[in-house]
Formats: sequence, C-alpha cells, structure tokens
Amino acid sequence: MVDDLKGALSFSVGDTHNGSRRGTVKLNRGSFSTPIFMPVGTRGTIKAAIANDIAAIGFEVILGNTYHLMLRPGVEVIDALGGLGRFSGWKRSMLTDSGGFQVMSLGATFSDGGATFRSIYDGSIHDVTPEKAVWLQEMIGADIAMVLDVCTNLPASRDEIKRAMDLTHSWALRARFAKHRQDQAQFGIVQGGSEVDLRSESAKFISDVGFEGIALGGLAVGESRDDMLRAIDAVVPHLPPDKPRYLMGVGDPIGVVEAIARGIDMFDCVAPSRVARHGVAMTFSGKMHMRNQKYVRDESPIEPGCPCVACANFPRALIRHLVSVGEPTGGSLLTLHNLTFMYRLIEGSRNAISTKTLGEYIKSIYAAWGN
Repeated sequence: MVDDLKGALSFSVGDTHNGSRRGTVKLNRGSFSTPIFMPVGTRGTIKAAIANDIAAIGFEVILGNTYHLMLRPGVEVIDALGGLGRFSGWKRSMLTDSGGFQVMSLGATFSDGGATFRSIYDGSIHDVTPEKAVWLQEMIGADIAMVLDVCTNLPASRDEIKRAMDLTHSWALRARFAKHRQDQAQFGIVQGGSEVDLRSESAKFISDVGFEGIALGGLAVGESRDDMLRAIDAVVPHLPPDKPRYLMGVGDPIGVVEAIARGIDMFDCVAPSRVARHGVAMTFSGKMHMRNQKYVRDESPIEPGCPCVACANFPRALIRHLVSVGEPTGGSLLTLHNLTFMYRLIEGSRNAISTKTLGEYIKSIYAAWGN
C-alpha cells in the first residue's frame, strides 16, 4: 500500500534463540538496542524523576502521551521550545503514543471520522482524527509516533472488537497518507482483542500498510496473561521480521519475558513508577511492600546488588519511614529502584538470548513473581 515514507528507522536482528531475538533500531537521532523497556513520561517527564536520573540508569527511549500534551501545555508550546526532547530535557530518543488508550478509558465516543472526548482538566470537548493525531505528533517532534487506534476494554463482545479493529484499519491508512515528517518513524497498531482470528487478520492488514514498526495494542486491558500470550502467538507469525515489534502497556515481569520469548522487541508500562508511589519495590525476589513493619530497623538495601541510587545509599528502614509518612522522596527513590529493576530485567533477557538460556531465565522470573 503506502510505502514511500521509509527512512526514519532501520532495524537489524542480531542474536536469536528460538523465537526471541536481539536487535538494534537506528533512528535519525540515535539508536537503541532491543529488547527494550521504555519508561512512560506521560506529561513529558516520568513521575517523581528527572531526565538525568532516567538516563543514568541506562534507558535509551522514553514515552510521552499525545492526549495529555495536547491539552497541557499544548503542542504549539512544545514546538516553539524546540520539540519534546528539548522541552523535557531528554537528550535521547522519544516515542509518543497517540492517546487512543486514554480517550477510550475516559469514555470517548468513536465514529468513522475520529474520536470525541472531554478534557480531564477543564471539561472542554475535543475531536481527534487520524490526521490530527499525526499532525500533533509531528509538532511534538518525537522520533517514533503511534497512529490513532481504537482500543477496547476486555472482556468485550466480538462485534465490539471487530468494530474497533475495522476502525483502526481505516484510520491506519489515513494516518499513513497524512504523514509528512521524514525524520519521524510511524508505527501501526494491531487490534483484535482476545479473538485470535481477528488478531491474525489485523496483523496481516497493518503489516501491509508499510509502517516502520508494528505495535500490538488493546492488551493489558483486563484479559488474562494466557489470553494475552495467545494474542501474541496469533500475531507474530504475520509480522515482517525486519521491523520492530512493540507490545504496548505491558510491564509485569512474567508477561515481559514471555513476550520476549515470542519475538517481541519493545515494551512500555507505567507500573514501575505507579506501584513505587504506593510503597512497592520490584525485585528479583518478587514484590516488597516497603511499609511493612518488618523493615523498621532493617539496615539492608532494598535489593542487595542493585546499582540504583536508593540501594547504593539508603537502608530499607529509611525507605519504609519515607513511604509510611508520605514523604515524596520515598516514592522518588522507589521509582528509580523499580525502573532500574526493569532495566536489569531486560538486560538479563538480552544476555539470555545470546547465551541460549532464555528458558532458564524465564523460570527464574516465574519463581520470583509467581504464576
């Protein structure tokens, strides 16, 4: 179909093991290794962290959300200040989501033309079309932009899922024709809910459009992990092997490593920072609820061997104290720890692919994080 806008992204595959793979994505403004986890900076920054802290962990890509950024501060402001990278202080690559998930979760109405929703800030009514979503993201200036799609909460009827998929396909074509920036890669999004035949159909359609990368959307929205993995299994055989594959919104450790085993390259999720604000630490031994009384005099770091700023400098006792009294520094330190855990989880997955030990690595994650 439309296939004359390539050049903003190239992808090469390195080591492989069964269905998993390591790779390198090259963009006009940098490159990154895969598999990769991308922290979510919804409003231009990761909550309770600054750009330098995230870069120091080693992350190469962060996300911004078009829905929130178009409402506050507005894309014209971001464009006037040199794009989202300069605006946010992030000097590496960035990806922007179109906001499809947000408008769905906030009760938007959908038509053939686009989506209509109310602002969470002042209640004003806004319309977003596939073309406007492209324009907004070209103004924001991220390296990778997602097309506008229709996401469905699960469980949902087959008719609802198919309607969402058909709209997503129509909008994908319109978004591809609306693309102008040659320095911005554009990813299409596969839908189909938990209906495996629709997932396969959507994967074939989106793959034929000519996007620089392919995302799996509409997952982590209420379905079981088994249903999610079945959806991935239905999609991956129909995806082009020379393009990166992005599983949107999935960040639980077991789900991530299982998806990597199936050939997924990219992940994002708000969970590491969200659970941190509730006093939860993510570790290779599972979750730790840091408000627990047993940590009140504990001199150990959150996780021995972790290189994060929290583990390198502070005992569990202090972290417990901070989160127990509502001191924001506690949430900030736990955010940096949890993001470091996700970085190490992905790093371990990459190494396991190269050493052909991914199966054993996955078993260790199951042992820590349960079934």
